[in-house]
Amino acid sequence: MTEVERNPALDLDDTVHQKTRLALLTVLDEAGRADFPYLKRTLGLTDGNLGRHLDVLAAQGLVEITKGYEGRRPRTWASITAKGEQALGDEMTLLAGILENFRRKR
Repeated sequence: MTEVERNPALDLDDTVHQKTRLALLTVLDEAGRADFPYLKRTLGLTDGNLGRHLDVLAAQGLVEITKGYEGRRPRTWASITAKGEQALGDEMTLLAGILENFRRKR
């Protein structure tokens, strides 16, 4: 009896793979650092939705949240951490393998 190959989709990280969090990580990977209004506008999210997803990513150490001021206005910035870059890279590698398997069978 031959052993069945494990489907690589089962190895996707649920924290990273959720579409909004994946989008957040890719935007932060490109930008390095972004403020809350930029992320909200770019991804079309509400304040609460964006805040919740950033909290999940921050709790896992994938992003760092910094609060401060720009002039007199309070600002919140998010930046991807080294752990976040690694998690995003791992996710992209898995997705590339899944896509390659899909195309090979066409």
